[in-house]
Amino acid sequence: MNVFCMADIVNSNDILYFPAPLDQSVEYFLMKGVLNYIGSVDVSPESCYLHHELLNLMLVLMSTQLCSGPSPEPKDVHPFIDAAMLQDSSIVASVVQKLLLNFVRRPQIPSNGSHPVFSDDGGPGVLQRVGSAAANFVLLPYYTFNYFVSASAEGTTSQLADNSLLVLLILIYYRKCISMNESIPTDGVYMSDSNTNVKDAPAFHENPYCKALNNAKDIQFDHADVEGNAQNGPVVSLSFASLFDALGTCLKDESSVLLLYSLVHGNCDFQEYVLVRTDLDTLLMPILEMLYNASRKTSNQIYMLLIILLILSQDSTFNASVHKLVLPSVPWYQERLMHQTSLGSLMVVVLIRTIKYNLSKLRDVYLHTNCLAILANMGPHAHKLSAYASQRLVSLFDMLSRKYAKLAELKNDKALKVTPDQMEADIISDDTSTELHIYTDFLRIVLEIINAILTYALPRNPEVVYAVLHRQEVFQPFKNHPRFNELLENIYTVLDFFNSRMDMQQLDGEWSVDKVLELINKNCRSWRGEGMKMFTQLRFTYEQESHPEEFFIPYAWRLILSRGFSFNPGAINLFPVEIHVDDSPSSEQKV
Repeated sequence: MNVFCMADIVNSNDILYFPAPLDQSVEYFLMKGVLNYIGSVDVSPESCYLHHELLNLMLVLMSTQLCSGPSPEPKDVHPFIDAAMLQDSSIVASVVQKLLLNFVRRPQIPSNGSHPVFSDDGGPGVLQRVGSAAANFVLLPYYTFNYFVSASAEGTTSQLADNSLLVLLILIYYRKCISMNESIPTDGVYMSDSNTNVKDAPAFHENPYCKALNNAKDIQFDHADVEGNAQNGPVVSLSFASLFDALGTCLKDESSVLLLYSLVHGNCDFQEYVLVRTDLDTLLMPILEMLYNASRKTSNQIYMLLIILLILSQDSTFNASVHKLVLPSVPWYQERLMHQTSLGSLMVVVLIRTIKYNLSKLRDVYLHTNCLAILANMGPHAHKLSAYASQRLVSLFDMLSRKYAKLAELKNDKALKVTPDQMEADIISDDTSTELHIYTDFLRIVLEIINAILTYALPRNPEVVYAVLHRQEVFQPFKNHPRFNELLENIYTVLDFFNSRMDMQQLDGEWSVDKVLELINKNCRSWRGEGMKMFTQLRFTYEQESHPEEFFIPYAWRLILSRGFSFNPGAINLFPVEIHVDDSPSSEQKV
């Protein structure tokens, strides 16, 4: 089923551009009508079909973005989404609120319900009787919807909720450049990078939908506060508790992960609400399960999940809370049974597992850094870290140290080897040196993590002491290394203390695990930290890249295409697409 694309309209040579201002254009009034209906009319069995079709219409109208490059430019033409940005703040707030409520409530479209768009007696409905391209344009997604719903075995998902979320993501991540001939206003504008020279940085018009989402309030938290803010314009208000629960239920969906990121990064009130929840496992368990199955996830999804954890780990209360929340079991963890383990210990295990997977498969430095940053933020707050998590932490140092040793040996071999192509040899040597430097930083961060636990939380973590004692030989090669020796001094202070206590202990027979742990627990109570050097605690914070729109706009549209919307691949410039012979079923929506 082929439908004309909005991109074709924009690129057509026959299009007539009216000289009227955009807020008086046909596009403006069309978007005003669509958005006003979405924002003001409640979803009911009678209105759900039209809500669904209008959301589909929105996605198609905004699809002109697919024809632009990944970096927004002043020459880009997106008349419908630009018209959406010019709507009154009351319409913007009502639309953002309704789209969020659709996501939370997940309304189902009745399979055999009646709707005024369609006739009750099986005859032609209102839109079907309208002999216009617009009517056909609105109705076509309905047939596609029937195709996808009929193919669903479960029927537990809500197409209305999913499309509401997709529309919201496109709206909040849209960026419109200020053209060279426009005067830059003092407000309502933001630069893509605060560290870049203002003359060189692209300036964008303020996005009212992004602003509305970032300023959304919890309706159950403080009604007076919401009403007090009304003087500054309409405020999106909804139950954060319901939104929190809905996100926990839907996080296996990639678009829900992007929404959670948008909220914890942009909305301070929602981030604070998440941090004070006592049931953090509602959000964290789905996140950790997806990281556990990283091999089945896209790299973008892994990035988003890690960034969410990094943002949350910036808060000391969060780091303390996850170690005190005990999980009765972790059914999806296959390597070993995990009973009565803390959420913090599970986070450490899964993050280290992600690092090892990345080291063997993806080899992505950015992913490594994020994982280690989260662990570093959690380190000083570790509380009763499990034996398995403690062992994994020391084994991580061992694994990275072996990789470091191989790189150092390779660098020395390259330096001694004589080759006829000296330029090629220099390039290889430079690459090896760069990788060696990266692993040096990784090793130092792991040592910082272990050092932080032993310095600030040793009495509460006897299993970490045991793991360090059990594998103390892995630290020996780096004892005199200029980058590591100061950190290893503290580790060896701990080792000397507990080794001496073991030497003083009169014991019949060999040391068993239980006996060593008994000695460690006994001496942890008398540990005073004498001789330990105090280092500034590592604290990593998340900052968006200088041009986040280059990542988020293509990412959001990839999510839409993954939902069954099929656009002409030859017209897509936003990201690379494979062009092949169309052999899709005739009932698939193709625009």
